Amino acid sequence: MIDIIVMVLFGIGLFSFFSTTVGILRFPDFYSRMHAAGKGDVFSSVAMLLGLVVYHFHHPSLDGVLVAVKILMISLFIFLASPTATHAIISAGFNSGVVPWSRQKQEEGQQ
Repeated sequence: MIDIIVMVLFGIGLFSFFSTTVGILRFPDFYSRMHAAGKGDVFSSVAMLLGLVVYHFHHPSLDGVLVAVKILMISLFIFLASPTATHAIISAGFNSGVVPWSRQKQEEGQQ
């Protein structure tokens, strides 16, 4: 049963990484691409790391619990640091004058 949970969490993480990649390639501007990268990166990383935590509880031992706690601490760090870094990058882009995409600008450029 634990193996199935681990595979599901890894599948969710891999699907989220794939969706993030598609979002980065398909979205029209810097801000929406950073949004996709920030959200997808955190969600997929945390899902896969939670899969590792569940895997280490397959055969409970003190070593497995300590490794699981370390992985949870890494997940917490990613959960806190990645949105902060994404916000800082977007703020730097805004301060340097990166203009957000709008449909109206795109339609004017085609005429």
